[in-house]
Amino acid sequence: MKTAQAPLLLSIEEQNMVGMRVAANGEVVFFDAKKGDEMDRVALKLPAGTSVTSIAEDQPGHPTVALGLSNGQVLVFKHNYKVTYPDNKKTITPHIDYPYGEAPMNLDPQGRPLEHVAIVSGDDSLLLAASTGSEMLLLGLTQQENMLTGESTLQEERINLPQIADPVKAIYMDPRKQWLYVLNGRAQADVFDLNSHQLNGRYKLLDDASAEVTASSQLLGGISLMVGDSKGGISQWFMARGEDGEPRLSHVRDFKLGDQPISSIAPEQRRKGFLALDKQGNLGIFHSTAHRTLLVENVAPSAGPMALSPRANRLIVEQGGELRRFSLSNPHPEVSFSALWGKVWYESYDKPSYVWQSTAATTDFEPKLSLSPLTFGTLKAAFYAMILAAPLAIAAAVYTAYFMAPGMRRKVKPVIELMEALPTVILGFFAGLFLAPYVEGHLPGIFSLLLLTPLGILAAGLIWSRLPERIRLSLPAGWEAAILIPVVLATGAFALWMSPHLETLFFGGDMRLWISHDLGITYDQRNALVVGLAMGFAVIPNIFSIAEDAIFSVPRSLTYGSLALGATPWQTLTRVVILTASPGIFSALMIGMGRAVGETMIVLMATGNTPVMDVNIFQGMRTLAANVAVEMPESEVGGTHYRVLFLSALVLLSFTFVMNTLAELIRQRLRKKYASL
Repeated sequence: MKTAQAPLLLSIEEQNMVGMRVAANGEVVFFDAKKGDEMDRVALKLPAGTSVTSIAEDQPGHPTVALGLSNGQVLVFKHNYKVTYPDNKKTITPHIDYPYGEAPMNLDPQGRPLEHVAIVSGDDSLLLAASTGSEMLLLGLTQQENMLTGESTLQEERINLPQIADPVKAIYMDPRKQWLYVLNGRAQADVFDLNSHQLNGRYKLLDDASAEVTASSQLLGGISLMVGDSKGGISQWFMARGEDGEPRLSHVRDFKLGDQPISSIAPEQRRKGFLALDKQGNLGIFHSTAHRTLLVENVAPSAGPMALSPRANRLIVEQGGELRRFSLSNPHPEVSFSALWGKVWYESYDKPSYVWQSTAATTDFEPKLSLSPLTFGTLKAAFYAMILAAPLAIAAAVYTAYFMAPGMRRKVKPVIELMEALPTVILGFFAGLFLAPYVEGHLPGIFSLLLLTPLGILAAGLIWSRLPERIRLSLPAGWEAAILIPVVLATGAFALWMSPHLETLFFGGDMRLWISHDLGITYDQRNALVVGLAMGFAVIPNIFSIAEDAIFSVPRSLTYGSLALGATPWQTLTRVVILTASPGIFSALMIGMGRAVGETMIVLMATGNTPVMDVNIFQGMRTLAANVAVEMPESEVGGTHYRVLFLSALVLLSFTFVMNTLAELIRQRLRKKYASL
C-alpha cells in the first residue's frame, strides 16, 4: 500500500488481519494487514481550514485516539473492529466512533495550534492535556447521567498549569490522572501533580550533556515512562517515594540498542515489554521487568512509524510509503535470572525488593515472579520445625535405645512411629483452626512451656537422685522415664495456668499487642511458630525411628567393653555409642530436613501463605511446595506462570537431591572414620 501523505499513526487489530493508518491530512485508511490492500478510507470530521498538528493514543490496549488541531481544538475518536461470519467466513469490518461527539472539543480558547497532546479516558471521564509552545493546557470532562431522565451531560473543568520555559518534546499522563509528565529541552522532564496543580519537580533524564531525548513512550499501565536518547540508550522512569517519603521521578533501569538515535518506541499491550527502533533501522525487543534485551536486528533502514499487534506477534514498519511486515515469536520474556532470584524494582514500589505476586485484578498488572521469597519461606519453615523436632527426636532416640528397658521400649517405639501415619492434612487443619488461635491467646504460657519443660525434667531427675536408695531401687531399671510423664503434664498445666497472670504482669494484659506496638514486630496469627510446632510434631517420628535404629544397632560388645574398662554409662554413650551411630543419626536429621522442606499441607493451612522474606517467628511465609499446590490449578497451561511453577518444583527437587547427596557423602565419611571402633 502506497500513500502520499506522511503517516502519524499505525495500528493493528487483535486478529492481525486489519491495520489502520492515520495520515497528516486527517484521513484514516484501513488496510489488509497481510496483503496491504486498502479496505476502507474514512475522512475524519475536521473543521474547515484546520489540519492535524499532533496525535496521541490512550494507554496501550485502548483504542482511543486524540488529534490536536491547528485551531486549538481536539478531536477524539475510537477505531473499532466488528467480527462477523457471513457464509462461515470470518470477516472483520473496521469503523470509526466518536465517543464524545463528532464536534472537536475546544482546548485552547485563543485558537493556537496544539503542538503536543495527551489523553486518558475512563468509563465516565476524559482528561486531555496539550501544549502550545510553552503553555500547558488541561481539560477534564466528566459524564454525569440524570437518574430520572437517563440523559447524559458532560461537565468541563479547565486547569491552569505553570508555563514551561524550554521547548516541549512530549507530554504524558498516567491512567490514574495523578501525574502529568512534560518532556522538554534536551533531556528534562517536568512532573506536575494533577491533584494540587503544582510542579512536583524538574528532573534531568540524561547524565551525558551531549545527548538529548529523541523518543519516548509509556509502558502498559501508564506508570513507567520509557525515554530514548540520541546515543542509542533507553531508560525507564516512574514515580516512587524517596527517603523523605515524597514522590519523585526515579531512574529505574537502562537498556542499550546501539549508538544511533532512537526514533520510536512501541510498548506491548499485554506485557511490560517494548520495541525500539533507531535511525539506522535497528530493531530492539526488550522486557522491562526482566531487564532483558531479547533481540537486536536490522529490519529497515530509514524506517518510519511502526505498529505492534496486541498479541505482540506481528510488527508493521512503514518505509518510504511502503509497509513491511514481520512475525515475532517472544513467548516468555518475563523470565530472567535477575527476575527470578534478584531484587527487582517493580512499578509503584519505593525500592527494589523480592516479591512473588503472579496475578492481579487488572490486565495491566506487572507479574512479580521472584522465587527468592518462596525459597526463603521453605527454609524458614524447615528451620523452625527442625529446632523443635531435632533435639526432641534425637534425645528420645538416645534414651529409648540405650537407657530404656526392653519392655518399655517395645511399647514406646511403636507409639511414636504410629504418629507418622497421621495425615498431614489433619495436622494442618488442627494447627490452622485450633493451635494458631490458642497460641495467640496463650503466648506467655507457650514460651513458658518451652522453657519450663526441660527445667522441670532436670529438677525431677535431681529430686529422684536425692531420694532414698530404697525408693529408687523399687522401680525396675530402665523404667524411670515413666516418672517423667506426670512431671511433663504438670509442668505444661502450670505454664498454661500462669499464662494470663504473666501476660498481665509483664505485658499489660496483651502480649500480642505488646509485641506489635512496643517491639514493632509484626504478628500474624498463623505464623512460623505455629508451623514449627505442627510440622515439628510431624517430623519427629521420621528422625526418631531412624536415629533409634542406628543407636540400637551399635554392637553390644562395644558397650560392654567400654563399661568393662571402667567408663561410666554416660561416657560410653557420648564417646562410643553416639560416635558409632553418628552416620545413622546424621541420615535421620537429613531425612527429617527433607520431609520438612517438602511438606505442603501443614504449611498451606497453618500459615498466611504470604511470600515475605522475614526471619520473624511471628510472621508467616509461603513455601515452594505450598505455592505449587495453591497456584497450579489456576495457571494457564503453557504460560509463563505455569512454567515458573514447574521451575519452582524443580528447585525443590534439586534442593532435596543436593541435600540428600551431601548427607550420603558425609554419612560415608563418618562410617569410615568410626568403623574402627
